[in-house]
Amino acid sequence: MRRERLKKILPVLLTAACLMTACGEGTEPVQGADAVTESEGTEQGASDETHSTEAGTEGTEMEPNEDMIAEAIRQETSRVESESETAESGSGAQEETPREPTAEISDLIPPKYTDYQMKEPGRIEQISYTTRDYFGDGEEVTKYANVYLPYDYSEDRQYNVLYLMHGIGGDENEWGMNRNSSKVKLIMDNLIYYGDIEPFIVVTPNGRSSSNFAAQGSDYNSFYVFGQELRNDLIPYIEKTYSTYGDPDAEGYDPAAVREHRAMAGLSMGGMQTINIGIGECLDLYRYFGAFSAAPTSNTAAQTAELLREDTHEIYYFYNICGTEDEIAYASASAAAKSLPDVCDRFEAGKNFMWQELKGAHDFRIWYLDSITLHSWHLPDGLI
Repeated sequence: MRRERLKKILPVLLTAACLMTACGEGTEPVQGADAVTESEGTEQGASDETHSTEAGTEGTEMEPNEDMIAEAIRQETSRVESESETAESGSGAQEETPREPTAEISDLIPPKYTDYQMKEPGRIEQISYTTRDYFGDGEEVTKYANVYLPYDYSEDRQYNVLYLMHGIGGDENEWGMNRNSSKVKLIMDNLIYYGDIEPFIVVTPNGRSSSNFAAQGSDYNSFYVFGQELRNDLIPYIEKTYSTYGDPDAEGYDPAAVREHRAMAGLSMGGMQTINIGIGECLDLYRYFGAFSAAPTSNTAAQTAELLREDTHEIYYFYNICGTEDEIAYASASAAAKSLPDVCDRFEAGKNFMWQELKGAHDFRIWYLDSITLHSWHLPDGLI
């Protein structure tokens, strides 16, 4: 399906990608030959109506399932280890060597966004900040995150910020935001270079709020208390350190007053955090959201509707995507988001909500596409 070119663009990239406005017209939505549906509250195609997975049937209200979480850990850990080995084999002097995107990715994403260009590249910084073991005894913990700064970053201007979360088997490096050859960095560099989005900052933190925040051997329940770390530690640190719209040192600072300049998005377990924490707990901090293959234990649509019943904060955009062959997350992601416009009047398909599903599994072939697709949907006039 093709849409009219746009005046406004949102990278909740990751996407949900973050928030910003495009110069003039935006990009057209990306559609691959294997796209299944782009749901806006309309009837699904025949293949969608009959679709089911081992994880459950579409729309099923999910209960926490230890077996599904264990399988998610196994698959994501295997994928992360494989990608780490690939990255290490290209480290050192070869780190800056352009890497061609896979055929699958290049089939779905326009070449101009995946072509390597070094004319105006952004840069990545690793940061450390002080937080607490919110899952444990509250002791102080030093944690790490990666920060993408756009080309020609300047303290003389203010930037929107996207907080981009990883999956249950990954960490702050899962999106590849610890190396200049990162495909996500490449896509963002090009989106900014071609003027399709305004420059913005991306933060990839470690989503485990505990003293043991390693990918291996950590308790997955530490993902569920990350909202405290976001509110108390990470967002204040980012806004003190970088030129954003928030200034925690300013008199009368109210983080909710600049929520339109923040976005939260994530893959798998990070999608769960976006739904359960971003929308369910921190709606006063964010206005834009993206959940990619949201993991089991994500709040169902009915639960989200109940959480929002008394909340009056405006939701500017919530983008969702999942692969139809995703045996880990299709059932949970569908239950969490697909019917939201039907059960909660805070979401309106085609305006501030989108559900998209494509042929694909629980992997980056789906998640890299988010980096482009989310930038290409219409947002309300007057954004930022």
